[in-house]
Amino acid sequence: MKTTLEMPGKTTSAIEVTHIDGHGFWLFVQDKEYFLSFSEYPWFKNARINEITGVSLLHSHHLFWPALDVDLELDCLKNPQKYTLKYK
Repeated sequence: MKTTLEMPGKTTSAIEVTHIDGHGFWLFVQDKEYFLSFSEYPWFKNARINEITGVSLLHSHHLFWPALDVDLELDCLKNPQKYTLKYK
């Protein structure tokens, strides 16, 4: 009996929080992992786990956490040197 393998379907998880600790969290998106420290991204410091993990990727470049009303462009994680303004 001959078996044929089909091409895999689309990835169902385009974005995933892979780890959260006392310093920040790891975000896996588009086959890359980024660390968002609570000192650099203070909006997440006192957030609940379900608020941090409730992230969506919009238009393949826009990260949105609706429960926290936080928006980030994926490019600011890829190229932080281009974004020198810091939240204070």
